[in-house]
Amino acid sequence: MSDDTRVRLDKWLWAARFFKTRGLATEDIGRGRVSVNGQVAKASRELKPGDLLQWRQGPVQRTVKVLALSNVRGPAPQAQALYEETPESIAAREKAAEARRLGAEPAASIGQGRPTKRDRRDITRTVAEWQRWSASVDDTEER
Repeated sequence: MSDDTRVRLDKWLWAARFFKTRGLATEDIGRGRVSVNGQVAKASRELKPGDLLQWRQGPVQRTVKVLALSNVRGPAPQAQALYEETPESIAAREKAAEARRLGAEPAASIGQGRPTKRDRRDITRTVAEWQRWSASVDDTEER
């Protein structure tokens, strides 16, 4: 951890491992999705310990308090020492994880679409049986 007194918001989010690249952090900040102390921030905003950051990460609203500053991306334990997540944010994240775990499998809700190998074989078998046992108008005509 470095004890720099000035760190840009996008660099800190990247160093704290909330975003995989600094470019992704800058993109989210540019879209107005990240706020510092309740105000929408720019990527160049300088952070200080004690700032409260809020942003949406997937379906969950994350809120963290800045504990330390760093310009470099280090190992995960070092990155976790840079912030403290609020209890409300932790509860919301756990609730969303539980909802995803208990939710229905998305693929099970697909009623149509490309058939599986088993479905294709069943369809082929059914069509073959139907064609074998059905009488065609052409078969009954006399010539």
